[in-house]
Amino acid sequence: MTPQNAACWFEIPVSDLSKASAFYNAVLKTTLKEEIMGPNVTHVFPTAGQGGVGGHLYIGKPSAKGTGNTIHLVAPDQLEDAMARVTAQGGQVVTPVTEIPAGRFAY
Repeated sequence: MTPQNAACWFEIPVSDLSKASAFYNAVLKTTLKEEIMGPNVTHVFPTAGQGGVGGHLYIGKPSAKGTGNTIHLVAPDQLEDAMARVTAQGGQVVTPVTEIPAGRFAY
């Protein structure tokens, strides 16, 4: 059987779980849910049912700036509005909007 999605789960290491969760909640206009997974407290992103690709934040060592994996998250409205919320929450937008056949993104 061929999987519906190539990716099934992502994990984002953060040094401050509450602060990171507040950032993603504000930028993505969502509510991450606290869950215990094994010995770890995590904050889980909402998914669209069983087939949705999901992930969570967990206490860990974030990659050095400019290194690590790239995870594209879906904005709930216009990309420019999400970029403004990133800045308002203390984050940094480091590229202009980039257009590709599948849509638009920014880092």
